[in-house]
Amino acid sequence: MKQIVLASGNKGKLNEFAQMLKDFQVEVLPQSQFDVADVAETGTTFVENAIIKARHAAQITGLPAIADDSGLEVDVLDGAPGIYSARYSGEGATDVKNYQKLLQALAGVEQRSARFQCVLVYMRHAKDPTPVICQASWEGQIALTATGDNGHGYDPIFIPEHEQRSAAEMSGEEKNAVSHRGKALALLVNALSDKGLLV
Repeated sequence: MKQIVLASGNKGKLNEFAQMLKDFQVEVLPQSQFDVADVAETGTTFVENAIIKARHAAQITGLPAIADDSGLEVDVLDGAPGIYSARYSGEGATDVKNYQKLLQALAGVEQRSARFQCVLVYMRHAKDPTPVICQASWEGQIALTATGDNGHGYDPIFIPEHEQRSAAEMSGEEKNAVSHRGKALALLVNALSDKGLLV
């Protein structure tokens, strides 16, 4: 069975990847299993940060690596919080502090269009000159208040297109079928299959 390291210790992400790759002879392992510490995300784009994370995990483990970098872009804020989504509220940032800061930034603003972006990178090894890169987005609006207990991050204040509910009010299955990460993961599985990287 082929082993791939996920450049994250996030259990939710690990479950999503394991679920999507279950039909292949692939075992997805979290980088924490190899004592891989988080690497500084010094890139200025989602692509750069995903490559930094995948390369770091591949280098330390000697295994092929998958990394994702994702975040929320709000049009009226020129794409902020963007790559800084996880640390938008500064030192000691939490999901709640982050989305509360965003709701404050949009107080009284009518134009609330936004999208989640996800970039996934697969590297065969740390020196891979042609990593597989897949990108997908999930369009929607920023709500006026937070609702729902499912999901994480900005899900409670994100109303997806064609939905009345927030992303945090959707089930995991519903969300994975339409979300930025679900779509990017489907693209990645297809790309790896086409290249014969999933056997």
